[in-house]
Amino acid sequence: MKLNIVPARTGAAWVKSGILTFFKQPLALAGLFFMFMAVMTIATMLPLLGSALALGLLPAATLGLMAATQEATKGKFPTPLILVSAFRAGRQRVRAMLTLGALYAFGFLLIMGISALFDGGSFARMYLLGAQISRETLAEPSFQTAMWVGMALYLPLSLLFWHAPALVHWYGVPPVKSLFFSFVACMRNFGAYTVFGLAWVGVFIVAGIIMTTVAALLDSPQLAAAAMVPVALIMATMFFTSIFFTFRDSFVADAPEAGDGAQVSLP
Repeated sequence: MKLNIVPARTGAAWVKSGILTFFKQPLALAGLFFMFMAVMTIATMLPLLGSALALGLLPAATLGLMAATQEATKGKFPTPLILVSAFRAGRQRVRAMLTLGALYAFGFLLIMGISALFDGGSFARMYLLGAQISRETLAEPSFQTAMWVGMALYLPLSLLFWHAPALVHWYGVPPVKSLFFSFVACMRNFGAYTVFGLAWVGVFIVAGIIMTTVAALLDSPQLAAAAMVPVALIMATMFFTSIFFTFRDSFVADAPEAGDGAQVSLP
């Protein structure tokens, strides 16, 4: 396995590929994402350890969506069973994926614990338990500090786990090594991932402008509110679909081919 160094413009290509692939199998991919969200929501509702369980399942569930995207690129219809691809890859890789899930849950809960030092846990309760927060609490400096600290600490965690589930599943990389390789891939292709993120921000902004404009032209705020949920579902599905392409182009198993990318051996 080798790390593939790609030009910054590849980030925009990842966004385009995610959107185009979604439209190849829109019902299947949107349905799978809805199931993904439903499973996460039901898990969080379980008493005591619900939030930790949902966090632990997130890497495997994300891998399922990536596997569904791979099927869609081949012109195949991804079935619901593909969401559990991580648990059908043999005992060793299942154990590795569960380890990865435990590490993610621990890392995320640690971040929430650190944020609680700044506001007494209000932000953590809102994020993990869905606790109702008053406007006064949202405006408090301590809550704002906790929120920004949590976001700042989550960025490196997300880079560690961005490619880790796919590396464990498709390349058989051990969990800890997969975290290292994922972080290195994101940093070495920093330009492409920056363009990727900015492009998605632009797509979401444009979608919001279109919805607002249509609602204004029809003079129907209720229509805009009703359309918000399905549009958000579609946009989120497209985003998760595009994640597969960031992985596909960041790692290669074969010898380098002619092109404008470069490859670097990983230890």
